[in-house]
Amino acid sequence: MSRQKASPESILLPEKEQESIAQLAEILSRESAQPKLVTSNGEEIIIPESVCNILHQAVEAMASDEAVSIVRYNRELTTQQAANILNVSRPFLVKLLDEESIPYIKVGSHRRIRFKDLIIYKEQRDSKRRKLLDQLIEMTEEAGLYEE
Repeated sequence: MSRQKASPESILLPEKEQESIAQLAEILSRESAQPKLVTSNGEEIIIPESVCNILHQAVEAMASDEAVSIVRYNRELTTQQAANILNVSRPFLVKLLDEESIPYIKVGSHRRIRFKDLIIYKEQRDSKRRKLLDQLIEMTEEAGLYEE
């Protein structure tokens, strides 16, 4: 099976697959859908929710004509890897670790951040940002400075 590649790890949707991807995106977006994989010999396997979530994200991106890649991470990240995921500098991440905003473990003299802990921090940070932005919009609307 040949695929168009934007880079070694990214896949672009070939034109001939657009209709199939659009159908798959629609099926995966249904709340009640419980996708199954059916093998050529008829064996059925229910796709686990975690795999279904990744598949849904990939298919949605492809349906929107975006390149898709999967990045694998170890369960424990270096400070540089964690900083890259948060899109912050490594010194700023180290400051967060020193402030105990993100838990970490020491491996020798090196700090390691559990992927799960980093994602929890990122989700909390993003949620806090959304709430603050909503409050700011509300305040500017009340002051008559913001129109939709």
